[in-house]
Amino acid sequence: MANFLIFAFIAIMWILILAGGGILVTVVSKISISGYGQQMDFFIASIIKATIALVLVIIWILLLSKLKNKLFQRQLKA
Repeated sequence: MANFLIFAFIAIMWILILAGGGILVTVVSKISISGYGQQMDFFIASIIKATIALVLVIIWILLLSKLKNKLFQRQLKA
């Protein structure tokens, strides 16, 4: 049972990595801004994309941390 939980954690981690990459490539990469000049449009769009990517990374780290804590608590009780 303990090995299954570890493998489940690793599988969930990989699913989050693949989903995050898919979200960033298909949705976030298409964000564009116009109306402020060519250089400023690129700069603003880059800031927005980087912010979204950082927020997603923070969410996934918190999610995996909570999942890891629950996993190890179950193993310690067993």
